[in-house]
Amino acid sequence: MKTIHVNEISGNIKEMCIEANYYLSEDMKDALNEAENKEENPLGCQILCQLQENLQIAGKEKIPICQDTGMAVVFAEVGQDVHIEGGSLTDAINEGVRQGYQEGYLRKSVVNDPFIRENTKDNTPAVIHYSIVPGDRLTLTVAPKGFGSENMSRVFMLKPSDGMEGAKDAIVSAVRDAGPNACPPVVVGVGIGGTFEKAALMAKQALTRPAGEHSGIPYVKEMEEKVLEQINSLGIGPAGLGGSVTALAVNINTYPTHIAGLPVAVNMCCHVNRHIVRTL
Repeated sequence: MKTIHVNEISGNIKEMCIEANYYLSEDMKDALNEAENKEENPLGCQILCQLQENLQIAGKEKIPICQDTGMAVVFAEVGQDVHIEGGSLTDAINEGVRQGYQEGYLRKSVVNDPFIRENTKDNTPAVIHYSIVPGDRLTLTVAPKGFGSENMSRVFMLKPSDGMEGAKDAIVSAVRDAGPNACPPVVVGVGIGGTFEKAALMAKQALTRPAGEHSGIPYVKEMEEKVLEQINSLGIGPAGLGGSVTALAVNINTYPTHIAGLPVAVNMCCHVNRHIVRTL
């Protein structure tokens, strides 16, 4: 049995919120460099160069990569042999978010009610997804999500007869309909299977997989590559101003589903695609 104090959790969440918003992850840096080499449109190349310059300034000056520092999404994999002491795990995560957004001078974008819309002034509460796993470790993934891309999310409840081609068409249509609104070049997270809410959760979690790391299922890997090719043939390009790089990666997660259904969820994120992982 491993004991972790809530203060250690809050401290790590604070640091992760700040780091995710100041610095691009290594996988996204590599994806952006590759995009710059691939882009054929001069205007698209110019946009990608500007994005690179923005990243350098953010890292050097320790300021957010993007003005929308997102709503904090946290995936917590809790080992069944972990004991949390000193308080509630949920409270500890939210305290870390509060500290991170205040001490890191990150924009507070959360309102306390979807209709009353009074700002909570510290970017809490976070959206937290828990899973219980074997072992004595607590693994935390922090993925601040901006809403320019979040608003472009789609869920398609397809018929089984629509099959893989129908799923591909749905994913591509979601990106096509989003156009410039998701701040391309984007990473496309996809969840296929399960139920309505399971597909959406898988799509969100797919965004935290390193760009360029494909599914271990051969046919899913092939699907990821094909859909990426189709998306990049749309011509939307960086910032929606035209080009051959509309998406940096397509990450697809799958799960068993019901005989009568084929849920497909699409969750996009801009080139920032913030995600950071720590294990305590």
